[in-house]
Amino acid sequence: MLGTWGHEFPSGHVLTLFDEGGEEVLFISDNGGRVVKTTLDGKLLMELPHPVKEGIYDEKMNYKPTETAIAPNGDIYVADGYGSQYILQFSSRGEFIRKFGGPGEGDDKFSTAHGVCIDARDKNNITLLCTSRGHNSFKRFTLDGKYLSTIFLPGAFVCRPVIDDDNLYAGVCWSRLRYLNQTPNSGFVTILDKHDKVVSNPGGTKPVYVKGELQLMVQDQPIFNHCHDVCIDNDKNIYVCQWNANKTYPVKLERV
Repeated sequence: MLGTWGHEFPSGHVLTLFDEGGEEVLFISDNGGRVVKTTLDGKLLMELPHPVKEGIYDEKMNYKPTETAIAPNGDIYVADGYGSQYILQFSSRGEFIRKFGGPGEGDDKFSTAHGVCIDARDKNNITLLCTSRGHNSFKRFTLDGKYLSTIFLPGAFVCRPVIDDDNLYAGVCWSRLRYLNQTPNSGFVTILDKHDKVVSNPGGTKPVYVKGELQLMVQDQPIFNHCHDVCIDNDKNIYVCQWNANKTYPVKLERV
């Protein structure tokens, strides 16, 4: 242990690492209602305005941010995944630009907007991928908040979208059959290619497409307890962070 900081963020949920002109900074999403920007050693650089205090939300709306994503121009996108189900967009200086999404069943609405990331795999068409966990899907938007499409992942309550090279990865916090049966341990990892097609489900059932439509996916082997996040290293190994997992360590999946 080299040191600790950040004790003022008791509900810290996600750290977003961003290279800001050659200097790395952190964006911290705290479910208690804060999003802050810090140096790597914890010096506070900026705090985004609270949407209720700024009149972006009304006083009855909850704000419990779960993740941020930073666009190439520095704009900051905040997923209010445990709150009011909006994606909020701010400038690099912390000025509010817009919000989009919100709760509901429409194509452009969210049910647990748990994660958000910049999809820059196509350099000529950079988009925003947002989680709608209750809808078992990722939803794609333009950088100015216009809905484009949905990646439907039947049975999979996906968490944060993670892009590495051409692939899209996600932890599945639980799968539908386990969720409906209230089985305590559940989840798997899902991997999609650059065409948004599922190619592998470590710990889950093999992806099956019938006439182009992905069929129900569930946990196949009891390897994981609620996969809450994944990270990919330079050798393409996968590290799986688990939630509600009896204080177990993250699981490493080695590339074969």
